[in-house]
Amino acid sequence: METLNTCSNTPLLKQTTCAYCGVGCGVDISLLNNTPTKLEGTREHPANFGRLCVKGTHLLDTTGSDNRLTSPLIDNEPASWDAATKYVANRFNAIIKEHGPESVAFYVSGQLLTEDYYVANKLMKGYIGSGNIDTNSRLCMSSAVAGYKRAFGEDVVPCTYEDLEQTELLILIGSNAAWTHPVLYQRMERAKKLNPNMKVVVIDPRKTDTAELADTFLNIKPGSDGALYNGLLNYLSEHNYLDTQFINEHTNGFETALVEAKKWSVKAVSDFCDIDAQLVSDFYALFAKSPTAISFYSMGINQSSSGVDKCNAIINAHLASGKLLKPGCGPFSITGQPNAMGGREVGGLANQLAAHLDIENEAHQQLVQRFWQSPTIAQKAGCNAIDMFDEIAKGKIKAIWVMATNPMVSLPNNAAIQHALEQCELVVVSDCIAKSDTLKFANVAFPSTGWGEKNGTVTNSERRISRQRPLVEPFSGAKNDWQIMCLVAQKMGFEGFDFTDPSGIFEEWAQLTDFENNGDRLLNLSALVGLSQQQYDNLKPVMWPVLKNEPYKNGQVFVNKQFSTADKKARFIPITPKLPVQQTSSDYPFVMNSGRIRDQWHTMSRTGKSTALSTHITRPYIEINPIDASRLNIKANDLITANAKTGQVTAHAKVTDAVRKGECFMPIHWNKQFASSATVSGLYQSVVDPISGQAECKHGAVDLVKAQFAQYMQIFSKTELKITSDFWLKVNASNCVNYQLALNEPQIDLLYYCQTLTGLQGQWSAMGSAKAMHVQCIQNEQLVFVAVISLAQKDISLEWINHLFAEPLITFIQLQSLLYATPDEEFTQGAQVCSCFKVREQPIINAIKSDANTVDQLGAKLKCGTNCGSCKTQLSQLIKQHGTKNANSIDVAVVI
Repeated sequence: METLNTCSNTPLLKQTTCAYCGVGCGVDISLLNNTPTKLEGTREHPANFGRLCVKGTHLLDTTGSDNRLTSPLIDNEPASWDAATKYVANRFNAIIKEHGPESVAFYVSGQLLTEDYYVANKLMKGYIGSGNIDTNSRLCMSSAVAGYKRAFGEDVVPCTYEDLEQTELLILIGSNAAWTHPVLYQRMERAKKLNPNMKVVVIDPRKTDTAELADTFLNIKPGSDGALYNGLLNYLSEHNYLDTQFINEHTNGFETALVEAKKWSVKAVSDFCDIDAQLVSDFYALFAKSPTAISFYSMGINQSSSGVDKCNAIINAHLASGKLLKPGCGPFSITGQPNAMGGREVGGLANQLAAHLDIENEAHQQLVQRFWQSPTIAQKAGCNAIDMFDEIAKGKIKAIWVMATNPMVSLPNNAAIQHALEQCELVVVSDCIAKSDTLKFANVAFPSTGWGEKNGTVTNSERRISRQRPLVEPFSGAKNDWQIMCLVAQKMGFEGFDFTDPSGIFEEWAQLTDFENNGDRLLNLSALVGLSQQQYDNLKPVMWPVLKNEPYKNGQVFVNKQFSTADKKARFIPITPKLPVQQTSSDYPFVMNSGRIRDQWHTMSRTGKSTALSTHITRPYIEINPIDASRLNIKANDLITANAKTGQVTAHAKVTDAVRKGECFMPIHWNKQFASSATVSGLYQSVVDPISGQAECKHGAVDLVKAQFAQYMQIFSKTELKITSDFWLKVNASNCVNYQLALNEPQIDLLYYCQTLTGLQGQWSAMGSAKAMHVQCIQNEQLVFVAVISLAQKDISLEWINHLFAEPLITFIQLQSLLYATPDEEFTQGAQVCSCFKVREQPIINAIKSDANTVDQLGAKLKCGTNCGSCKTQLSQLIKQHGTKNANSIDVAVVI
């Protein structure tokens, strides 16, 4: 949608979709002179109704032109588009001719639009003739896909966001929605506010911010979720809470599933999950007696060596109780990426064909090949993400094209990924950035468009298709991913890739969903076939199925409780719960968990650009239980190293009882662009679910030791520096770059070290000794460099130093305060809690002690929590810790 204005001083309004997570929020962008100037949530978009989380709110911070590829590169040398695409096409053809179609592979991304995904899948499976295309969404939701397909016959999420607001019982299992899907979490908060009878149960081995909403928190042992839901099935049977009519009329396999479930008494579950038996019994009774229930699950379930079974254990309980296909009910898998759903629709996974058709079904192969009129068709599943890089290492896959993802950071055992890329004959990378951990291995690099430049559609977690519209022209030299693939396909000699606009791709995709679809597949976009260019451009959010001849069924799935199986009945799956493969030992006694933090996204190639998003949590950390910390003589903020069989990381300790004894947690985001050794994926072995191929990224075995260094440095520089150090971190601020260093061998001549490191000419000053020193440099009366060097770690306020770098004239008093590291009082107010209004911890505590005992009252006084709302859970925690009265009375702002 666009609102055109003839007056150049009047903003132009464009509507698009957020680039983060699977919620699929609508975004309104105001542009003046073709420059985005203002961003708000789209009030009429059904996914968010105007709400945005902190990452979405700061999307415009991440669209700058820094760190962008400006032209294709061949062996790091600039090349024309014609030369680069011809080079890749010729190399692909030569490799295929010599080694066959299985010798090439695509590794794509949930950051691609559906149109990009469609072209990639068509090229690989219908023209190259291999199944070797997989996506980083394999790490996100492939277990959920397999679970739905086993139970329902088709990968169909049977729930919508409205169900979250209509349920009497909301179970969040393996999901920290408060930080990973904040907009949905706020809908949950609002629903609970409006319905005091609504109960919330949070199930997680780690007490996250999401637990703030919980009436009951089940702090289970990592990986034991399947037993918990198997026990629930057994409880429903033993206590006569089965929906026998639904089971008899609409399902198969119940008795077989129950035989396995009967092994799981409340006591057996209690022992296996390591939680009190009464808590288990109470949870089961709550589920059984509640008229409606939603099980909302995410990576904590999916990223497991038995993730598919866990998904089916959840689905089994909903089938047995009849708690699905009605408002407020169902097993609801929430995706982590903006277009993870769109990717699985068009066949982005190696074990899919397209349009929910099976890759190893001969009739389906013929159907797709007939529709594409392609020279060949893949006849077997290709390599999933982990296997793909194993096959590269073995020399069987000779060429790989990586699109819009960073496997060197996101895939487990990155040492093995590096080994594979180093010996691959041809590595092609399409990305919108110039530097990443993966790009340095590229023989050919293609500059692709980023968010704000892309044009197409995405599908969110409730099956809702939304337009992602371009705000500005593609960055100099960049092309859309579908365009790049079409150029290569044409030069390989293939027809069928003459698309000139994404609307033409969408048209072909919509036709495929309807082609010879006699109601066998719910994925059907027949009502969207034949859209004009203008209709496509103005397409409003719509939930599939979208049926031309039966519009009354639009958005509805499994109507009349008819499923997508041959007999139209859902299937119970017998589940034998299993613990994770990567078990602890005397050498590796700690369980390592991992996940997202509130203000960062994936590998920080986008959010790392935003200084606002870097201030909430400025550095990677490892959470450790106080009992373990005491035993290992680890204090808060100490540097600690986690060692595993596959690698090691070093980060600051966060001592907290949010993690259980013997367990630890680390965020996934930091990579070698921002830290020397903080890529947590390197600690995990290449262990996958045998059905889905999804990696076990929530449970690794590590040893923790306190890291010892001889010297520590805090460096602040006006410009980026080339840092070489045994340990380093980088944090971007608005006026400077902060580097935190630790060295095994100390530097002696510290002033000379700083001058050599920077090469700056200016007024240098220093105070201290050979062991500890404060150093600073001024150019034209402006601060350009500061270093604090010591034998022990020192925390220096980044906000204070950043403020000083912005001063046009540095004063003598400010210089003195720098030398003595004594910031003004306004910069000693604790950690930042609210990223939108930069509200720090101490003013919040002071307000609480002055009787601001609700989140709303804090918002009225300090504005915190009144914009995106992402910080509300932390505000609640501070109220509980510091409130003097009514500490449990926590208001939730209601947004209509």
